[in-house]
Amino acid sequence: MKEYLPRLVEERLEKQLKAAGCVVIEGPKWCGKSTTAKRYSRTVVELQRTKVLRQYQTYLTTEEENLLKGEKPILFDEWQKIPEIWDNIRWDIDTNGGRGKYILTGSAKPKDEPKEGEGRHSGTGRFAKITMRPMSLYESLESSGEVSLSDLFSGIPKISGNSKVTFNRIAHLVCRGGWPESVGDDDETALLIAENYFRSLTDEDITNVDEIKRDPIRARKILRSYARNVSSFASNVTIMEDVSAENGTLDEKTLASYSNAFRKLFVIEDLPAWSPKLRSKTVMRTASKRQFVDPSIAAAALGASPADLINDVKTFGLLFETLCTRDLRIYAEKLGGDVLQYHDSSGLEADAVIHLKNGDWGAAEIKLGGDLIEEAAGKLLKIKQKIDTDHMREPKFLMVVTGLNYAYRRPDGVYVVPIGCLKD
Repeated sequence: MKEYLPRLVEERLEKQLKAAGCVVIEGPKWCGKSTTAKRYSRTVVELQRTKVLRQYQTYLTTEEENLLKGEKPILFDEWQKIPEIWDNIRWDIDTNGGRGKYILTGSAKPKDEPKEGEGRHSGTGRFAKITMRPMSLYESLESSGEVSLSDLFSGIPKISGNSKVTFNRIAHLVCRGGWPESVGDDDETALLIAENYFRSLTDEDITNVDEIKRDPIRARKILRSYARNVSSFASNVTIMEDVSAENGTLDEKTLASYSNAFRKLFVIEDLPAWSPKLRSKTVMRTASKRQFVDPSIAAAALGASPADLINDVKTFGLLFETLCTRDLRIYAEKLGGDVLQYHDSSGLEADAVIHLKNGDWGAAEIKLGGDLIEEAAGKLLKIKQKIDTDHMREPKFLMVVTGLNYAYRRPDGVYVVPIGCLKD
């Protein structure tokens, strides 16, 4: 059995168990939700086991008093297999009170997930939701953590760090991903685990998520098109045309069915637009940027090995952006913030805007190599000048995240930070 590596989500889980009656941990399959949740539970109900599932389905219909029986906190793993558990937990919390009584984990949204304002009670005030993703490089012990996002927000004047993650190693980490089962394995085995995840996703999960029969080959081709357009603003029309060129006609309804299923499985996680107040009348673009929850899914969809990425630097750079976006999301959420992207009608972009609840923000460009750092820093400084500081705060930092070795602060104040040095 592998040694457990602590996860950054644990601190948020501990806080929410003190604040809410039930904490829901969502995220893709294999990202470590169950393993982490079990460390905070006294009773574990594994609904993915057929015998246990049947037993609790029986409790629901004939022995309801046993449904929530057990020492608290009770973990219902893959709770979406019995969605009615939600309302039973809500009733118990409303009737008997208490905090930190239940943990729900799920690698897919319930197949009968109601629309806003319909069906299942929202759980406001009783339930707290947390998103868990595959491991960041800091969690997998591959980032030195010499540069802290928290320190950047505090205005630290100088930074230093030396990433041990080489260019070739980054290519492996992109293809391996942050799946806990693969971390620490030999390189060949780790890549096989990532490939197995992709196959399971397209062969089984794409249908099991809502019991709608879908074609694994078409699922793989749609994900391949997403991967070819990763880190871009490609439209649905672009995706449809791309897939249709290989696989006959793909209509909008079919694409929506597959895309929604991948979102329910927490596989596709597009990056939404940031809409700041600007000094100029420049129009903000509202389209989301195509992204995956983990770069290994895109690499597997493309059939790309680490060697392939090294020989195709353009694709490598786009998947490197996915890796960095994953890590920035994990670090930002630890600080109570989120990650968006900036894109205006003049063509000016920032790959990531880290925004905290208190209004503080910082902007980042993501560049694999060093030849684009000057251009990236220039873009960030232009964005800073566009922000209307009468209505918004100035950025706490501007940062270029790279695949290089050394962390430093440029004379213009822009930080250059290797992803192999970054942490929360």
